[in-house]
Amino acid sequence: MSIKKDIESFYPLSPMQQGMLFHTLYDDGSGMYVEQLIIPVQSALNVAAFQRAWEQIAQRHSIFRTTFVWENIKTPVQVVHRRVELSWTIEDWRGTALEEHQARLKTFLDADRARGFDLAQAPLMRLALFQVADERYQFVWSQHHMLMDGWSLPLVLNEVFALYDAALHGREATLPRPRPYRDYIAWLQQQDLASAEDFWRQFLAGFSAATPLGVDRVVGPDAEPADYHEVERLLPSETAMALQGLARQHGLTMNTVMQGAWALLLSHYSGEDDVLFGATVSGRPPELTGVESMVGLFINTLPVRVQIDPQATLLDWLKQIQRHQADLRQYEYSPLVQIQGWSEVPRGQPLFESLVVFENYPATGGGGGGDQGNGARPSLAFGRMQAVERTNYPLNLMAGMGAMRLNYDRRRFDDLTIDRMLGHLGTVLARIAAQPQQRLAELSLLTEAERQQQRDWNAIAAPYPQDQCLHQLVAAQAAQTPDRDAVVFGDQTLTYADLNVRANQLAHRLQALGVGPDTRVGLCVERSLDAMVGVLGVLKAGGAYVPLDPAYPEERLQFMLADARVPVLLTQAALVDRLPEHSAQVICLDRDWPSIAELPTAEPVAHATPDNLLYVIYTSGSTGQPKGVGMTHRPLVNLLAWQQRTMPGARRTLQFAPLSFDVSCQEIFSAWTTGGTLVLVSEELRRDAPNLLRELDSAAVERIFVPFVALQHLAEQAEGAAGLAHLREIVTAGEQLQITPALARWLANQPACTLHNHYGPTESHVVTAWTLAGSPDTWPALPPIGTPVANSAIWLLNRAGQPVPIGVTGEIHIGGDALARGYLDRPDLTADRFVPDGVSGAQGARLYRTGDVGRYRADGSIEYIGRTDAQVKIRGYRIEAGEIEAVLAQHPAVVEAAVVAREDTPGQKRLVAYVVGEQ
Repeated sequence: MSIKKDIESFYPLSPMQQGMLFHTLYDDGSGMYVEQLIIPVQSALNVAAFQRAWEQIAQRHSIFRTTFVWENIKTPVQVVHRRVELSWTIEDWRGTALEEHQARLKTFLDADRARGFDLAQAPLMRLALFQVADERYQFVWSQHHMLMDGWSLPLVLNEVFALYDAALHGREATLPRPRPYRDYIAWLQQQDLASAEDFWRQFLAGFSAATPLGVDRVVGPDAEPADYHEVERLLPSETAMALQGLARQHGLTMNTVMQGAWALLLSHYSGEDDVLFGATVSGRPPELTGVESMVGLFINTLPVRVQIDPQATLLDWLKQIQRHQADLRQYEYSPLVQIQGWSEVPRGQPLFESLVVFENYPATGGGGGGDQGNGARPSLAFGRMQAVERTNYPLNLMAGMGAMRLNYDRRRFDDLTIDRMLGHLGTVLARIAAQPQQRLAELSLLTEAERQQQRDWNAIAAPYPQDQCLHQLVAAQAAQTPDRDAVVFGDQTLTYADLNVRANQLAHRLQALGVGPDTRVGLCVERSLDAMVGVLGVLKAGGAYVPLDPAYPEERLQFMLADARVPVLLTQAALVDRLPEHSAQVICLDRDWPSIAELPTAEPVAHATPDNLLYVIYTSGSTGQPKGVGMTHRPLVNLLAWQQRTMPGARRTLQFAPLSFDVSCQEIFSAWTTGGTLVLVSEELRRDAPNLLRELDSAAVERIFVPFVALQHLAEQAEGAAGLAHLREIVTAGEQLQITPALARWLANQPACTLHNHYGPTESHVVTAWTLAGSPDTWPALPPIGTPVANSAIWLLNRAGQPVPIGVTGEIHIGGDALARGYLDRPDLTADRFVPDGVSGAQGARLYRTGDVGRYRADGSIEYIGRTDAQVKIRGYRIEAGEIEAVLAQHPAVVEAAVVAREDTPGQKRLVAYVVGEQ
């Protein structure tokens, strides 16, 4: 037969076919859109009659004789051939074990999928029949998804039943003549795309990036091919029945309910209240006569945009979704590729990354012919069908009455993550069924088991001296080890006895000036023994020290002095004339010491309690003005008790941090409450990494507390040098730790040294810790910040104040005994950031809202993600600058990296990376 005579007709592709053609050609060999239906045949089978039935199906429906042409023509077309020869594989597997049947079937399915289809060669379907017992078969129907949709499946199978039964009984089946697929294409071409464009532009206005899935991994262009897997979960029957009853009572469709549940899940997982996902629509226009019985690809994938109103009730919100669906229905014919072009999402970026398919197809007659009707035993019986399909979306929800399946790309998602996601979807559906009048803000994803797990992670009570202040602990230590060195600074040394006596004398002078509990005393001194005595002396007087760094600009010092309203200021003679105007009484710790040294050496009577102020440290404020954080003794006493239990042994600790940084308090008192020696270094030495390394070695320093940047500088300067023989512990905090190549090499050369990653804002001090174990070359580039320290609590909450599940980002909230009193004389700001604890159930408890974003790992440790206000959006991508900095720092030629978003041209943001190289 000539090519022309073989062609029955040709016509354009539907929008869905166009999209599938593109993705099939783009991902050739991936098995994308190869549909495999596995049907157990549970009856005797006349193979010849069965084959004849399928031949008649191919002749009845032109779509099964269709191929596609796209090369050397402007617009692809589908070509219908007059006749096709079906491809059959028939094998007899009887006599082999069930396990072998399953293995052989899997091997066949994998090979069949890998084989794919040549879209230019008919037919685009294959059939296979494997006999596994005398009256048992496995039937496999493979076809390209461009031929038909799920709605068509029961139509075809019901016809197969009828045709098989008729062939078996030697008669013709009485089936109505099908309407050809080209009639639908003709209807499509009559639709008004101009009005559709107006609708979709308005519908998607303001949406410029796909809703992040939150728990997935980024896959690069050189990644392995997609590896799809599927997990199914059944809804409890009572939940399914309750949802159906709710839908009937309020005029909702189950599709609406499922889309609402998915939108809520996406909102919780992404942290966004305006979400977008894809959904398939039947695409069968009611005005096209006979469309319900037509076989072909009618479905279309369309974007569904759902906005989450926290104050709306679930029921009212679901009704609103259904109204929006009604508005969308008249534009169901719109090609997705054009919809994306009408959106603000940049070309080349996905409009959405998850797809919802609600399976509500016509019923399949479980056996017997459509025209049998005589009550006879069905001549063909099918068991439970299994479908294997693949799309180009990384996450696909297939939902029906009572069942949910998630099809996902394993390159992007872990199996446990998907299992949790399915569980959370079930939780959302159960709560919709049980409490439809609940506000959206009140709905939590967590099951009771997950809530208990998070409570257990925070149930870390441990004893500590709750009635003691820091200076009392130091006094007790001085009594035990009076002759041991408490602090060394070059060739200057103070023993514990010396330190205690001097601090007592200074405290007596301060008390004479009116210093007592909660009195704030300014401390503006250079790094020196005077500074150490000043800190302890203020505490022994019962007061709280306010560090005033002499290096600060005059305007900042002036603001802090005025804001803290310090009645007394400790300083040094060389700094007096550099201080801004103030009204405080001045004590020069060097010039005035002879008179102070005449005061009593006995312990002063201080009336401070653990809940009185320890210090006021100023942090940067969003308005440009610093804000004073008032820290009490209790959090530090608890922290030091935890540290003594978990990090014992280090005797010599470097005093590296300025007093204006809260970690300095941890450095100082972790040494002085355990009989350790504080090794104080000059400001010049702090900034000179090579000489600081030599000092660490010569001073036999065993523990250092340093931020990541300083740690990185030390690691770079240590390249090729001998290790520090005495160093046993490195504690880093204050900024995100990155395991750079230089740092990994240095620590690999320090096998006796342990690296600890601590986390805690100024408003709480350290509240989590993580110890990096094993070989440094196995450490993650961005280590977790760990788990809560004793008597502290960490809750990750969404914007509605609900705890988030494992793997989902939430704002870090801190509770327990770790919290500062609040911001100095800023009750409004204190109330905004230190909020009532509505999570733990502890009466009168508070939580501090950090503004930091984190997520739980499966073991309960926490990953630091960034700041709530630090994420930037560039050309449709959501970017965390810190993640890019960490990747850049992995390059051996990069010493430091900083990434910022710049907008040199209005509306045109771009990322700019600044790097410091090796040379």
